[in-house]
Amino acid sequence: MSATGAPAETHRFPCAQCGAQLRYAPGQRRLTCEYCGHEQPIPFTDADRNAALETHALQTALADRLPDAAMEETRVLNCGNCGAQVQFDPAQHSAQCPFCASPVVADTGTHRHIKPAAVLPFRLTEEEAHGAMNRWLRGLWFAPTELKKYARPDRKMDGLYVPYWAFDARSRARYTGERGDAYYETRRVGKKTERVRQIRWRRVSGSVQRQFRDVLVMAAQSLPRKFTRGLEPWMLADLSPYDPQYLSGFRAEGYTVDLADSHRIALERMEEVLRQDVRRDIGGDEQRISSLDAQHADERFKHLLLPIWMAAYRYRGRSFRFVVNAQTGNVQGERPWSVWKIAGAIAAALVAAALFVILGEAF
Repeated sequence: MSATGAPAETHRFPCAQCGAQLRYAPGQRRLTCEYCGHEQPIPFTDADRNAALETHALQTALADRLPDAAMEETRVLNCGNCGAQVQFDPAQHSAQCPFCASPVVADTGTHRHIKPAAVLPFRLTEEEAHGAMNRWLRGLWFAPTELKKYARPDRKMDGLYVPYWAFDARSRARYTGERGDAYYETRRVGKKTERVRQIRWRRVSGSVQRQFRDVLVMAAQSLPRKFTRGLEPWMLADLSPYDPQYLSGFRAEGYTVDLADSHRIALERMEEVLRQDVRRDIGGDEQRISSLDAQHADERFKHLLLPIWMAAYRYRGRSFRFVVNAQTGNVQGERPWSVWKIAGAIAAALVAAALFVILGEAF
């Protein structure tokens, strides 16, 4: 039950033939039954695609004035180790956190939040995600031999939808700075002459404009930001309107970074882009930016769920994670180092260096 006395929303998709729970089939627009093979299509039209791109006015949301239709309540599992909030089956009472592999006990409370506007459905199957992870693992140097067991095809990976905020804005930045144009002077040094590069600076000012679309900020702290940036790009042209059917058989993480904090991160990313625009506008061979005043209008946002496959494991008391973009196959991960392999490589290098010196002296 929610704080208002109403039950949190629960979605079930029983198979019409055998009654088992249907699961979303990655790469398809249908649910399938793993017991009898029955398939059930998920309706989708061009109008649905347009609906997936609908946004909310940012200031309306920050003032907590979104309509009730834009909100939902879900039951979540709270991990006391890493802070993740993950939706789960109401019949489940204990589980392992997919982000840090810590054992956790389910919370019976609910989480009221802004409903996702759109979902990016899984494209890669678990088998394909295993293949991407294996290729990444094979490229690791000095990894412990035991790490290979986590690449076994029979090792379970978790399919998760992670929360993102996507921000839009019509931005303009006024700037002052300097443009540097290169020229060369010929100088005589002893009996030789050389050309020395010099920069002639002149003051400049102006403005640049840009329409930002879908500036993504992960709305949770369960994964390092270096991971989330490394998983990009996401092909948002494949977004579908939020439909619980896409979540059947998967879990979805609730957002733990609120809209206001994520907006500040988005503004920092927008300023990075605007600074690049300013440098191009200044031109020349070098640029100096003295001041930049960015103004943003018509700010809007939407809440998205983006798909990942994850394997979390513990090695010598520490948590490590592999994360696969379930749309593109891009992999990010944490890895332990083998002290023995590193020591062996150093020893081999020292032996090779010593032999090189001995042979050099011999000849």
